[in-house]
Formats: sequence, C-alpha cells, structure tokens
Amino acid sequence: MRYSITRAAAALPLLLLAGRPALAQSQSRWSLEATGDAAVPTRTLAGADLKTGGGFGANARFRFMPHLAAYAGWEWHLQQTEQLLAGETLDLNDNGYTLGLRFEHPLVARTAGWLRAGGLANHIEIENADGVIIQDTGHGLGWEVGGGLTFPIAPRFALTPGVRYRTLSRDVEIGGSTTSSTLSYVTMGIGLAYTF
Repeated sequence: MRYSITRAAAALPLLLLAGRPALAQSQSRWSLEATGDAAVPTRTLAGADLKTGGGFGANARFRFMPHLAAYAGWEWHLQQTEQLLAGETLDLNDNGYTLGLRFEHPLVARTAGWLRAGGLANHIEIENADGVIIQDTGHGLGWEVGGGLTFPIAPRFALTPGVRYRTLSRDVEIGGSTTSSTLSYVTMGIGLAYTF
C-alpha cells in the first residue's frame, strides 16, 4: 500500500506537466470558434411542449489573463412545437448575441477543461410551416452557463465539446393573447477553435 502511494505521489507532477502542452497551445490571446449542437428543452414555452432541436454559432475570444478570456458571439437555435396553435407545427428560432467570461485550465494529456458564464441578448421568432414569421418577441436579456473540454488536434486547432444551459424570458403573443414565457434549454455540442 505504501509503495502504491509513493508511486502515485511521484506520478502527480508528471500528470500536471502533461497538461502543459494544452496551456502552451492556448498562449495566443485571440481565438475564433464555430459550434454546432443539439438543443434539449428543459421546460414548456407558454404552456407548449417543445421538441429537441439544434443550432450553430460562432464566437471570438480574447484571453486577458493566463486562464481567463472574454468571449462574444452570435448563435441560432431552432426548436419546434405543435401546441402553440392547434393543428400547426411552429418553428421557434432563438437567435442573438452572447457575451461573457470563459475560464480554461490544463488537465492531463494535452486536454484542458473550460467553464463559461455570460449574458444573452436574444429574440424568438415564431414561424409557421410556410416560413412566415407570426411573432417576433424582440430582443431581451437572458443568461447561460456551461462547461466542457478542449482537445488540441493541431498546433492552432482544437475540438471543444461541451454542455451549456441557456435561458431567456420574453412575452409571446399567439392567437391574440400574450403570455410571459421562458425559453430554457440545454445544448450538447462540439466546436472547432482556431487560435491566432
């Protein structure tokens, strides 16, 4: 038992040093990231169940401390419902801007872990089957939190799988009545980041 503890203690510095390449790769101050993900609803919108959807986005990051960066970007997510208007399948397009902070720290084997938190300035467009917008909520403020991993695949490129929770409250007007509603969902996706 004592021998196992000694070996584990001796291996710990090596494991910590194994994370150094991921840190070295991220020493550039700027990076761009493109993402794609699934969007799983966590609650109803105006009493209507939503189907799992998906989306994509892009963001730019500026690292101003060794492990801390500011990010800003744009994202679009689509979900559908058949319950807001009887007999109609409606698309809910949630899109807008994100702004926040991202903490990233090396782990082991060139892998880093990241956490992010920030605000949203989004709006929800509700479209019918013909693509006609029947409601635009206008932009409002929301928030997001998330985390994931960074796997370097080339000197300047990395894959960034992650999970986020996003929420936005807006007034939704359907069929002549207005309801205060919250769009909340969890994203599970992957990004491709380029540092420069």
